Amino acid sequence: MARISLILGGARSGKSARALTLATPPRTFLATAQPIDGEMAERIAAHQAERGPGWTLIEAPLEIAPAIRSHTDGTLLIDCLTIWLNNLIYHDRDPVVETDALCAALGATGARVILVSNEVGLSIAPENALARRFRDEQGRLNQRIAAVADHVEFLAAGLPMTLKGTP
Repeated sequence: MARISLILGGARSGKSARALTLATPPRTFLATAQPIDGEMAERIAAHQAERGPGWTLIEAPLEIAPAIRSHTDGTLLIDCLTIWLNNLIYHDRDPVVETDALCAALGATGARVILVSNEVGLSIAPENALARRFRDEQGRLNQRIAAVADHVEFLAAGLPMTLKGTP
């Protein structure tokens, strides 16, 4: 069983559902999203319903590295790195420094960690500088996590394609 898994894909590709099937008990869900408006609150509620019972919840919109370091056993599912990166940029935190801390925490934990992230670089180039920065930072973040992961999958239309290792 892979210790570090990265599940990539586009919007509504089935990433979260796939990650849920890979998680074995005891299971902890680390949520990075915040209910900043009604639409986001609805998305969070849908994810909670999809997850179902039997999960411990950690809400960590920014501080995921400390949460990983404090989690020593079972499965920790982090959903998702894309929202986390958005939070970092919004709060003017350095994505490179934070990604370094994340990679160090992944290397040090004894827990199994499953990370969900969006692949945002498969479309047209964004029209503004902030969106281009986000796209570029997301690509770099995904590359860094894929490099330390034992297992990487890409989902398209709900179908997983293994890029590295086995689940």
